[in-house]
Amino acid sequence: MRYFTSANLIRVLAFWVVLSQIILALIFTLFTGTNPRAVMLMATGLMGIWIIVGGALMWRFRNSIRTYMLKIQIPRAIKFILFCTLLALIEEAVAVLMTNLAPLFGVPIGSAYITASANYFDVVTFHSVVVFIPMFIVWAFLLLHWDFSPTAVFLLFGLTGFFSEAIFAGTFDLTRAPFWIFIYGLMIWLPAYCIPPRTGVKLPRWWMVPLAIFAPYLLAVPVALVVSTLHPVSIHFPPIVSN
Repeated sequence: MRYFTSANLIRVLAFWVVLSQIILALIFTLFTGTNPRAVMLMATGLMGIWIIVGGALMWRFRNSIRTYMLKIQIPRAIKFILFCTLLALIEEAVAVLMTNLAPLFGVPIGSAYITASANYFDVVTFHSVVVFIPMFIVWAFLLLHWDFSPTAVFLLFGLTGFFSEAIFAGTFDLTRAPFWIFIYGLMIWLPAYCIPPRTGVKLPRWWMVPLAIFAPYLLAVPVALVVSTLHPVSIHFPPIVSN
């Protein structure tokens, strides 16, 4: 697990995210239609607010937040799940904001989007956070029994998010992996950092890597099936067309 705790790996991924997003935004601005360009600009806005600003604030105030969280006297697992959920709600707020800023990017709302709806409560209740919470529950269980470092949690849950987005989009684009690793990883890194030192927990073995990446689906998939039955509309907008 040493390579998972390397700050250098995070720095490389961060550099990749920023550089690739800037390049893609320039390419889409110069060579694509207004709708694809708007989508890329929305993703760039999400990167700027959630990854760069949000990530920097989490890092800057990580110790102060950890001190505060340690004072909250509720079970550790519940505290972890609630903190992850709060961060996921914040990330989705930024993403929905980008979708609603479509006119700023030169298109009507619904012509280009990065969320399933322009309604925040619809998104978090029927499309995103409702499915993330079971994943956070799985990670709360894992962290009760194994001593994953916050960096490992960041990367592993980020990979879970990348695979989720790849399955949903029907494409497996490795060049976008760092982007999604940061989007999802930042939902869980700070809560993992706020967990105090523990005794009696095991160091994770190599086989825990694939387990930790895919185990969150064990609870998320059943919840997603129930939600899709109750709310069968996957996206509230028409398909994005190039123009």
